[in-house]
Amino acid sequence: MGPQHAARLFDAQQAGAGDAQLQQIVAEGLKEVYFQDGGRRAGQLEEVRFTDIEHLEFDL
Repeated sequence: MGPQHAARLFDAQQAGAGDAQLQQIVAEGLKEVYFQDGGRRAGQLEEVRFTDIEHLEFDL
């Protein structure tokens, strides 16, 4: 995820967002950065969803 997505995620977490909202933010970030590559591919992709997540870890 890009820095703008990470900032949005951390801001939401500090504001007390629940797991569902945090998962939505991560899914949107992955959709834009990984799957759509900033608009260069997968332009018709409408949604990325996380389901049944037990653990997710990112390194900076």
